Amino acid sequence: MKASRRFPILIDLLLAHFRTHGNLTVGACGEIAPGVALFLPEGLEPESLPPSPSLARPLAITGPLPPDWGPWPRFGISRGRFRAAIPLDPGTDLYGTGEVAGPLRRNGRTVILWNSGYPGYTKDEGRRLYQSHPWVLAVRPDGSAFGVIFDPSWKAELECGAEIVCTSQGPGLPVIVLRGPGPAEVLRLLGDLTGRMELPPRWALGYHQCRYSYVPETRVRDVAREFRERGIPCDALWLDIDYMDGFRVFTFNPQGFPDPAGLAADLGAKGFRLVVTINPGVRAEPGYAVFDSGTKARAWITTQAGRVYKGKVWASSCVFPDFTSPRVRAWWAGLHPPLLEAGVAGLWNDMNEPSIFDGPDLTLPETARHAGGGGLWPGSHLQYHNLYGMLMVRATRDGLLGARPDLRPFILTRSNFLGGQRYAATWTGDNYSTEGDFKLATPMSLTLGLSGQPFNGPDLGGFVGDPSPSLWARWMGTGAFFPFCRGHSDKGTRKKEPWAFGPGVERTARIALLRRYRLLPYLYTCFQEAAATGLPVMRPLFLADPANPALRAEERCFLVGGDLLVVPPGTKNAPRPRGS
Repeated sequence: MKASRRFPILIDLLLAHFRTHGNLTVGACGEIAPGVALFLPEGLEPESLPPSPSLARPLAITGPLPPDWGPWPRFGISRGRFRAAIPLDPGTDLYGTGEVAGPLRRNGRTVILWNSGYPGYTKDEGRRLYQSHPWVLAVRPDGSAFGVIFDPSWKAELECGAEIVCTSQGPGLPVIVLRGPGPAEVLRLLGDLTGRMELPPRWALGYHQCRYSYVPETRVRDVAREFRERGIPCDALWLDIDYMDGFRVFTFNPQGFPDPAGLAADLGAKGFRLVVTINPGVRAEPGYAVFDSGTKARAWITTQAGRVYKGKVWASSCVFPDFTSPRVRAWWAGLHPPLLEAGVAGLWNDMNEPSIFDGPDLTLPETARHAGGGGLWPGSHLQYHNLYGMLMVRATRDGLLGARPDLRPFILTRSNFLGGQRYAATWTGDNYSTEGDFKLATPMSLTLGLSGQPFNGPDLGGFVGDPSPSLWARWMGTGAFFPFCRGHSDKGTRKKEPWAFGPGVERTARIALLRRYRLLPYLYTCFQEAAATGLPVMRPLFLADPANPALRAEERCFLVGGDLLVVPPGTKNAPRPRGS
């Protein structure tokens, strides 16, 4: 019997073992690469595990652990749920944990690993956002470091207290510990395990302008003209959902966008690329080609009773592709060529937690069923929810590469999981135009970089609400150094293009963006380093001087690559790495 077929049986046996025994000892363990150890709870063997979507290659123990190995996890059960804990030395600082709202230093923080489509950073007191990264980086007082991957995709909780603790609603799964002389070496090991960002097209490193929504196409042309006439650099213009025909994905509104190929060609002649959004929800409407072909392909997620699940997104009842199935991912990939033929240069996968307006907790029911395949076993949404966005962008990337194998794809995603940097860049979701969210932007991006996702950034100026001219200018001044640099704004808010706040702010934006473009050769080199090593593009200061305690909590200033120090206004007295 294949391991993937045995695994659901092993899940049941292991859960029964939990209920009977309460605590578990470490079972199989050993090195899977130099400096990387795999630990399994008793009852599981490496050969019985299915492939992990977060890892770039299968797990295989290559030898015993060195005699001096540490730390070791402890396995057990807490309140009926699987628990793995890693002890910490006194004075150890914790980082990572993926997309989180809060300080760079994660000590004393708890993260709920359950991707959320709620706007803002307030759901569960900011402990649950659009992505889940079951990963913690630990830096000891002497600057030595280790990292921990907890490898459940199930709903879980990650605590950074006196110990690092992951409590999962699923069964016991691998714990992987990485250790190195410093945090940079541990991040390189993380890249080895989870894969690295592919080098993006050069234009994706420029400035991007978006709004919900630029319609009709004459407005898109007006925005493009303003950028060029005002001498403000910009490489990409983005279309939000209103470009579609009745929110039907993979369509254009024939009234607002009668000639998308002509629009893309005209924009291209002026040096702009066109990026459009694609959501996973497919309008459930017979006669709509995407719905009909997906129904024929049996592409949709079903209820526990086996019926196609339908939920409301925007103005219609929608069905949702089951991206756990390789067959469904191939079907989805095959939908992209007409968009590319119309001149679309990049894709924006949004609402892919998935976000469902009338669903429980704004998403699919935990009991919804996934078919699996290709190493993924059939299972419930409780098991696959956190992987949904990553599997979607994997299919999208397959579609772009299949249609244009000679071009580097660019995809932006809202939802993702550990290892998803292999498929897409990310932004930090629907932030607000407030001083608080402006201050959160830097530690959020630094934390994503320390979690393996180097190509990231916020909506500059804030998506929801109306910033003051001063706040928008400061956001642009700092944001011009972020890896992903995009201005965006919500429907019903004021215009937020660089010239919308008056001549003084326009001048500030022009200076900031022209500086970014002068630095593009250096920035491109930083991206190449990230693609080759897994090191972040945007780095906290402690990464350059890990034994310096004064840098451990510094989250206002940051490094771009290893050689450019960014000191925003008001932070001139912040600590510096040695050698600066």
